[in-house]
Amino acid sequence: MKNTSRRDFLLLASAATLATTAASRLAAAAAAPDTHAFGARRVFIGSGTEQGILSYDWNGATGELTAVGVAAKLPNATWITLSKGHMFLYAATEADSFNGKPTGEVSSFRVEKGGLIALSAQNSAGPGTCHAALDHTGRVLLAADYGGGSAGSFLVTDGKLSPAAWTEHYSGKGPSERQLSAHAHFASFSPDNRFAYVNDLGSDCIHIYSLNADTAKLTPAGTYRAQAGAGPRTLHFHPNGHTAYSVNELVSIVDVLEWNRMDGSLTLVTRIPLLPEGYKGATRACDTVITRDGRFVYFANRDNDFLSSFGADVKTGALTLIGRSNCGGKIPRNFTLDPSERWMLVANQDSSVVSVFARNPQTGVLAEEGKSFAAATPMCIVFV
Repeated sequence: MKNTSRRDFLLLASAATLATTAASRLAAAAAAPDTHAFGARRVFIGSGTEQGILSYDWNGATGELTAVGVAAKLPNATWITLSKGHMFLYAATEADSFNGKPTGEVSSFRVEKGGLIALSAQNSAGPGTCHAALDHTGRVLLAADYGGGSAGSFLVTDGKLSPAAWTEHYSGKGPSERQLSAHAHFASFSPDNRFAYVNDLGSDCIHIYSLNADTAKLTPAGTYRAQAGAGPRTLHFHPNGHTAYSVNELVSIVDVLEWNRMDGSLTLVTRIPLLPEGYKGATRACDTVITRDGRFVYFANRDNDFLSSFGADVKTGALTLIGRSNCGGKIPRNFTLDPSERWMLVANQDSSVVSVFARNPQTGVLAEEGKSFAAATPMCIVFV
């Protein structure tokens, strides 16, 4: 019998703990829905206009939004994300310059009495900052710059962002006319927070890093290579703790991936097409929503605008198509479930509406008809 080193033993023990924790979380999510899910909630919507971050009241009983006003004057707030506990909100501003430098902006706010109080703002690594993600400890913000083909990380202290602790500028490209240079589009973290990922749509790859959550610095740990010309846009991890879904924007195909806890690597399991058979027109796949219990996964597709609903095997992450449905408008940039998971909210960018669809929690099916609420160029939706 092969001797097991202390390091191997610890890694194996940690992997077993992670698997047990993932299973426990899935069971807890299925058994204990949000007790505040059906009440009134504050909703923030990032707007791709001069208006910035918009504020709404949500009625969980009727699935309706009521406009409150502008929560923060932050032009082109294309992505917003909340800390655990919803004490702080972080925003990515898709701008070409900030503070006299050729970069976008990342900023932070304190959430107080349903409003936002500005705390900090920093230069990102490059122009066109389109996404930012907070690590599981809440100490690291990682931002992706589409225009600059770059990424940067920031240390978070009491909600305030440090200047960039780490940056990287990518130089790859791909065969598509959309891939003449690198385009960092999405940042994410592994379930155990040991690794960070940056989806590079322009270079057809996902950059993998080891993460030091104490310093916010990243160290290269590998690369996942997507199909040439696919354009990997986003990466979401399933609650089972080992499956991930990478949405390829340029071909509207999802890479179902197996995550390796030992080294952070991603391995292709299968590819799932989102488009109806025979469709030949323009298409851009974008975002992903996964239910808390891991039983259902949804994808949004633009140009041929629709939502795809899938049943998911909780253990393996394997997907089975339920159907495609109406998204309520043009260019569904982002979408999310409300806390009760009885409603799906869709930010239809070009229609300037947020559309709301009823959802059956048992079957995962979305209603074909919904109701829409005005929102100037909505780009991202979060519930406080």
